[in-house]
Amino acid sequence: MSALSSTEVLSKTEALSSGDAFIVSLDVGTSSVRAVLYDSSARRMEGYGAHLPYRIRTTPDGGAEIDPEELAQHAIDCLDELHRQVHAAGFRIAAVAGSAFWHSFCGVDQAGKPTLPILHLLDTRSAAEVPRVPDTHASTGCVPHSSYWPAKLLWLEKHRPEQFRATHRWLSFPEFLFEKLFGEARVSTSMASATGLWNQSGNNYDYAALAALPIRREQLADPSSMDQPLYNLREEFGGMWPAYSNIPWFPAIGDGAANHIGSGCLRAAGPSGDAQFSLMVGTTGAMRALVSSGAVIPAGLWCYRLDRRRALLGGALSNGGEVYAWLKRTLAFPRDAEARLENSEPGQHGLTVLPFLAGERSPYWRADLRGVIAGLSLSTGPFEILHASLESVALRFREIYGAMSTSLGVPSEVIASGGALLHSPAWTQMMADTLGRPVVASTELEASSRGAALYALERIGAIPALETLPASTGATFSPRSQFEPVYARLLEEQRGLFEKLFGSHT
Repeated sequence: MSALSSTEVLSKTEALSSGDAFIVSLDVGTSSVRAVLYDSSARRMEGYGAHLPYRIRTTPDGGAEIDPEELAQHAIDCLDELHRQVHAAGFRIAAVAGSAFWHSFCGVDQAGKPTLPILHLLDTRSAAEVPRVPDTHASTGCVPHSSYWPAKLLWLEKHRPEQFRATHRWLSFPEFLFEKLFGEARVSTSMASATGLWNQSGNNYDYAALAALPIRREQLADPSSMDQPLYNLREEFGGMWPAYSNIPWFPAIGDGAANHIGSGCLRAAGPSGDAQFSLMVGTTGAMRALVSSGAVIPAGLWCYRLDRRRALLGGALSNGGEVYAWLKRTLAFPRDAEARLENSEPGQHGLTVLPFLAGERSPYWRADLRGVIAGLSLSTGPFEILHASLESVALRFREIYGAMSTSLGVPSEVIASGGALLHSPAWTQMMADTLGRPVVASTELEASSRGAALYALERIGAIPALETLPASTGATFSPRSQFEPVYARLLEEQRGLFEKLFGSHT
C-alpha cells in the first residue's frame, strides 16, 4: 500500500484541532483502486490513503475482462488499510463515498456468485451485435456500441449461453461490491444512466431498449432504491471496521461525473454561455459539461447523469493515456523526449496517426477501428511517432469540442485533469493549441475521489451545494495562434486518412 500525497492537504494536527468529521472516498478506476481520506472542506488528508494498481486482462479477439472477486478484494484491502490509519488516529468518519468506472458489466447467480467476469467498456467482442441494438440515443443518451450493456447482453446470449442462463441478476461492479459488504446490492442513478438502458428524461429504465433484449426487468436494480445509502455492514466487515460502521455508504457515482465536479467544473451550460468543459485524459479520455436534464443530445455525443437532478453531456475516447502508455511499452524514447516535445512545432514529424488502439467511441462509435501510422520514412524515429501520436489524440478532442461548443456555446474555461495529461505539460499545451482555447490545469491530483467526497458532503448536508468548495487550479496553457492553421491542416489530414481507410463517419 502507498500513502497518497497532494498539493492541497490537511495535516493530522489541523484536523484534530478542528474536530472535523471525515469522508472516505473509494475510487475504482480503470487501472487502480484508491481509498482516500477527505476533510469537511474536501481537502485530502496528508499521509492517509491506500492504492493498488491492477491490469485489465485482454484477449486477441477483443476481450477486456476483470475478475470481480479480485477487484472487490483490491477495494476491501484499500479500505482496510485506510481504516487502520484512521482508527489509529481517532478520526470520526461521517460517510463513505465512491466513484467507479462507468459501463462496468457483470452477472451473478441466485447466490450472488459471479457468473462471468466484468466485461470492461473496452471489450469489443460484442461489436457484431451492435446492428441488432435499437437506436435509443435520443432517450438513453447512448449510441448503439459495444461499450454499453445491450450489445454485451446480445453477445453473451449467443456466444456464452451457459453463463447467460446461469445469471440471475445483471449489475455493475459497485453493486457487486455492495452486495459483498452489506449483503445487498445498491446502485446510483449515475451508474445506471451509462448502461444504455436508462431513459435520461424519464429517470427510469427505457422500455424500448429493454423490449429488444432477452432479459427481464426484474434482473436489474430497483429504481426506487437507487442513490440511497446503506448503513449496516455484514458482521465480518462491521467487526473489522468500527470506524466505518453505522454511517452512510453512498452508492458509487460514475467516475466521469466525479472527475468533472472534483476538478472544479461546476458551472452548467445555459443561456449565459458560461459553461466549463472538463478535459480528462487518464487511461481513456473524455470531455464533458453539466447540462439541464432536458438538453438535446447532439449526434456522436453521450448524456449520462450525476444524479437525478443533474446531467452531463460530452464525448469519450477509448484511446487516451493508454496510447501514451502503449508507446512507452513499445518504443525506446530519448530521455529528453518531454523537453523536445515542448520545443517542437506541430506537424514536423510528417506523420498522420489514427490512434484507435481500442476501437473508438466519440464521434465514430465503431469498435472495429484500428490504429494507423501513415507517412513513415527512413528518417522516422521513436520521437516522431510519439509526437504525432500525442497530437493525434489532441485532434480527437478537437472533434468532440467542436460538437459540444456548437451545441452549448464556447466554454468560459476548459479545465484539464488526469495524470496521463498533467504529467506532460507539452501534451497539455498541444491540447490548448488544438482546441484554440486556454486550458487550465487542475491541481486536484485525485479529482475523481474528490468529486465523490464532494457529492457525499452535499448529501449529508455538510455543504449546501457543490459550488461551496471550489477546486484548486494551477497553470493556464494559452493557445498559440500561430499554430492554429497547422492544427486545422492536421485535422483535415486525419479526417482524410480516416475516410480513405474506414469510410465517412457521417
